[in-house]
Parts: sequence; C-alpha cells; structure tokens
Amino acid sequence: MNLHNHYLQKSFQSKSVLKIITGINNINVNKVLKIAKAAELSKATYLDVAANVNLVKTLKVLCRLPICISSINPVDMYNCVIAGADLVEIGNYDFFCNKGIYLTVKQIINLSIEVKYLIRDIDICVTIPHYISLAEQVYLAQQLEFIGVNVIQTEGFSKCYEREYINSNTSILNSSNSFIPSLLSTYFISKSVKIPVIAASGCNNIFASLANVYGAHGVGFGSSLQKQNNINSIIKYINQAHKSLNSSMNSESLICLDKSIYPILRNKEINILYN
Repeated sequence: MNLHNHYLQKSFQSKSVLKIITGINNINVNKVLKIAKAAELSKATYLDVAANVNLVKTLKVLCRLPICISSINPVDMYNCVIAGADLVEIGNYDFFCNKGIYLTVKQIINLSIEVKYLIRDIDICVTIPHYISLAEQVYLAQQLEFIGVNVIQTEGFSKCYEREYINSNTSILNSSNSFIPSLLSTYFISKSVKIPVIAASGCNNIFASLANVYGAHGVGFGSSLQKQNNINSIIKYINQAHKSLNSSMNSESLICLDKSIYPILRNKEINILYN
C-alpha cells in the first residue's frame, strides 16, 4: 500500500476509513457544507463530492478534511485537482447505464490510464462496476493495481443495471441489501490485490464492521446520510459508524454470510475464484 497523501495512508493502514459521500450531483454549497462540517467534527476520513471546481475551492477554504471528487470526465478531474482536490475517483457509471451504455473492463482501464497521466502524483480510486461478472471484477482490480491505481471501491447492484445479473429469487438482493453484493466483491478483490479496498453502496452505520471482516479498509456512506435531518444527527450517525468499524466480528459471521451469498455466483465463477 502506497498512497501519496500521508494522512490517507495512515487511515488506510489502520483499516478505519470513513468516506462521506455528499452526492455525485450535489453542488448545493450550503447542503454540502452541512455534511462537511458534521464529517469534520466527527473525524471522518475524507469527503467525496461532485467534480465542481467552485465547490472544491469552497471546501478547501472551509473544511480541513481531504477532498475527493468523483467523475468519469478526465478534464473535470484535472480541473478539480488544480482547484485543490486531494484525490480523485473514477465511478458514477449510472450516468452511462441510464443511457443503456455499460463501460467495458478495457474502457475502464484506458480511462484510468488517461486520468493517471493527467493528474500525476494525486491518489486515484476506481470503482469496480457490479454489472460485470465477479471474475471480471477481480481481473479489473488486478489490472488497475498494475497500472498504479491507489484504491479500489466496490459497489452493490444499482437499479439501472441489467437485470440478468440479479437472481430475483435471492432474498438478500432486494433494494435494502445492496451492501451485501458490495461485500461479496470486496471479499474476493481484497484477496487478489494489495491495494486497499473500500466497500460502498447501501452501507449503514451499524453494519460497517462487516466491511472489515470481508477485507475492506473502510466504508463509504452516502444515501444513508441523506435521511439525517441536521448536523447533530449526522455527527451521531458517523460516530456510531466509527464504533461499528472498530468493533470485532467473530468468524461465524463471515462463514454465515459467505454461505448466504453463494447463490449469487454462477457455478463457473465459483470455480474460477476458488481454484
């Protein structure tokens, strides 16, 4: 593990990363600042915000936490880095899949190479899309590590992803359990690469500890924070996540969840991943 940002390096090494997602399309400065202030007071690790230059500049003045911008546009990423962004994340594939476009493994690799060339010594996180097979997810993570990506993020099923990837008869894959597929990806990817992995999509503050058990170095919170009404409730929510992330889980939890998620995998994928 080797991150350019020393503050982030320390947090990832301790596997205690709490990434606070303010919203990929949220450029309302007042709303973002409310979440940012709560995240800072509760000692979250860093903020993930929209790739908006004015927003980045404002946060760099008013918030001491590292700022990550999420985008699929290399030019936007470059401009935000010039404005002060501390790291960048390639993700938000919903923009494409809502139009029926699904980025391939090769396209994501090429995009990552382009971004790395543009921003040089800034840390890069890449989200592994869950619409590709689990074997492809592992392969993509390995290739991203090879080209110098610093962090991997996993995600759960999105409503816009092709339904063929979802077993409708598997009860854990309903809309309230998108964190489970993210944990599944985290489990196998973390065993295949040496760079840190963040689990996101549907994570809540109570079950954050599961991420550590499955090999994650931290978790990302986004939609669950939107339900909090004020700064105090956001702070309380994040503090509970700290406690959960630092708590220990026994091995029985791992075995139990492993068995429950096997039906999601195609038999062929199980053989590839375990052999």
